[in-house]
Amino acid sequence: MFRRPRILSLAIPLATVMLILPTAMARTVPPGPGGTAAAAPAQPKVDTVGERKAKDAALRYAPGARSTRLTVREPGSSYVKVHFASVKLAPGDRITVADPSGREVYTYHGDPTAARNRGDSPHTVHGRTGFAAMSVDGDTAVVTLHAAKAHHDAADLTRRGFGARVDSYFRGFTEAEAAAANPRPFSVCGADGRRDVACYQQSHPTEYARSNAVARQLVKGLGSCTAWRVGNTNRMLTNQHCMESAADLKASEFQFDYQCATCGGNNPRTGTKVSGLELIKLSPLSALDYALFSVNDFASIQQYGTLYLDVREPTAAERIYIPGHGDVKPKRLSLYEDRDGGTYCKIGTVASGVNTGYLCDSSGGNSGSPVLAASSHKVIALHHLGGCPNWGTRISLVHKEISGMIDNNPPAGVK
Repeated sequence: MFRRPRILSLAIPLATVMLILPTAMARTVPPGPGGTAAAAPAQPKVDTVGERKAKDAALRYAPGARSTRLTVREPGSSYVKVHFASVKLAPGDRITVADPSGREVYTYHGDPTAARNRGDSPHTVHGRTGFAAMSVDGDTAVVTLHAAKAHHDAADLTRRGFGARVDSYFRGFTEAEAAAANPRPFSVCGADGRRDVACYQQSHPTEYARSNAVARQLVKGLGSCTAWRVGNTNRMLTNQHCMESAADLKASEFQFDYQCATCGGNNPRTGTKVSGLELIKLSPLSALDYALFSVNDFASIQQYGTLYLDVREPTAAERIYIPGHGDVKPKRLSLYEDRDGGTYCKIGTVASGVNTGYLCDSSGGNSGSPVLAASSHKVIALHHLGGCPNWGTRISLVHKEISGMIDNNPPAGVK
């Protein structure tokens, strides 16, 4: 019997928590071996991986100074995402949000919800006045107001409302906090067989390459899922329970190439972060549980490639693999069913309702991951349920609903 998830006391409204944790899934329980009813799998939900904290801080112009700075730090946090209530700058000036090393820097020349300026970074919106900058990995965000020239009329600019005001920020939980916030169903089937994608760069180069199109989704600054590019145009897929509305999309960011540079190195790259653009089609949790959408700054993620759909039914015992961001960690590849290799992941239950079943390991944050057929290196299912077996919606059913909205035809010479 699964324990009822324990909700931590977070500095966010109850209504927001209700959006993150969907209610019961109106779906027939997949049968167990021999067609008998299996124990009900855990209801899909977005893992809670962070919290929102209030802050009241202002960045003002300083007389004769070219910059002023504010540091937001939460020791041990996995990310910090700063929310601005307002930004009003003199022409040529800018605000940056960066990690202390300067590896990540996000730039805004004003409030992008009012007018986006050339050179502005992506941003997210969260149902209130203002906007949030892209998150920075790590426990510290440095917010700096850069002036193109020294302003000797700084006091007058302040009286006229120039500068920026930070009213809150999101911070990512530590690993222990995330574990406490997300009691898990049994979705790691035996010894956890997942490894960093870099571990397979030489031995399984095609599987490694296909995983590049997979991104970590930060849901509303608070939750974690997986999303991926589909087809040749600006289209991406994840689960509907990871994106219930257009507002959820506008509040989400997607991080490509968040993976360790070396096998077991604990040295993830920053990669590329983009925000959501248009929610194109949803199928609810009670049906196929998918969300098809597009992103801003599409050109910046084309370098990571894309995935295509294998429009057929799965077959028993065919080999599969799953790249994804379980436990909000850098991307890992579920290729073997057990830690020490041996048996490749495979299809165990071909069809149960809309699902196909497998013992390929997953965990919270893997929701939305693509399940790829090793024979074609194309997607045959959309992962969305844990419980051993774990379950994905058969992509043949999804394709019937979105075929006119994607370009699923690989270019000549690409399989």
